[in-house]
Amino acid sequence: MKLIIKLVAILSLFITSVNANENYFSKAKDLFEKEKYEDSKFLLHRSIVFNPKHSKSYLYLAKIYNIEENEIEEKKNLNTTLLLEPDNEEATYLLIEIELKRSNFSKVKNLKKDFELICSSLCDKLKSISERLDDMEAKN
Repeated sequence: MKLIIKLVAILSLFITSVNANENYFSKAKDLFEKEKYEDSKFLLHRSIVFNPKHSKSYLYLAKIYNIEENEIEEKKNLNTTLLLEPDNEEATYLLIEIELKRSNFSKVKNLKKDFELICSSLCDKLKSISERLDDMEAKN
């Protein structure tokens, strides 16, 4: 009986933790959409504390760092997103954008191959990526 009570308590804590994480992320996303980036960032960090494997929290942090023009943190969070969710097309696309700005030809080519395999809603971006990649290649 004591074991069952302990298991119920652990399960209850787990469910509370999952709900708290979703609540933090949901509020953070809402604040992001309202352009309240500092408040959103705070809640995204809280979301990650409750669930360090929540890829969307890292993706939204990357978006905030993009707005803040903090490329190092943006890239770090995009890489974490892709580590947790390798087929995240938005994170892959945003990473391609960073590497295009840096003129990192080989990295863009590799990311583009991955992007072609996983794209579903952002496939229209492929033409632009290819054109910019061709321009980069022509300059070298």
